[in-house]
Amino acid sequence: MLEWGVAALPLPGQTDCGDHHVVQGFAGGVLVAVIDAIGHGAEAARVAGLAAGVLERQPAEPVGALLLKCHERLRGSRGAAISVASFDHRSRTMTWLGVGNVNGVWVHAGARAKPRRESLLVRGGMVGDRLPKLESSGIAVERGDMLIMVTDGIGSHFTEAALDTPEPQRLAERIQRGYAKTTDDSLVLVARCAQAELRP
Repeated sequence: MLEWGVAALPLPGQTDCGDHHVVQGFAGGVLVAVIDAIGHGAEAARVAGLAAGVLERQPAEPVGALLLKCHERLRGSRGAAISVASFDHRSRTMTWLGVGNVNGVWVHAGARAKPRRESLLVRGGMVGDRLPKLESSGIAVERGDMLIMVTDGIGSHFTEAALDTPEPQRLAERIQRGYAKTTDDSLVLVARCAQAELRP
């Protein structure tokens, strides 16, 4: 089972947030994604919603194919940074692909794991405009492992926070409170692998 929590805030003074998330189950796994549309306000929220719709409709697709479909959907718009993680409970793996500045950190549950925290690769570019070569990476999943995804409205030093909070929602809120910038929309998503097998 994948337990997850999210905390998001629009730019102070705005009511619409251009940072969206997707957590969508499918037969054999779960798709997790964070979208950061360029800019702020209603138009950014609309663009992020377009990408979220693509991901929610076809969550079982390979992550590269999903980003290509988002790229086509967002052509002519302001574009977005998007990172996606597809959890497969049969192979006990997570496949990751990120374009732009939605960052991901994988936290290994095992005390002996080296390194304990692993930054996930994101490639330069923008979905809807400048798409880089799409090469995904995979990670073996163990019980208790955790994925933290943040938009660039969260300070890069958020990993200094205590990450041992067992409830993903509480941890997402803690990071949001402690590291959100006042100059941008912000979103934190925390997904924790609660059991040996991942189920949607």
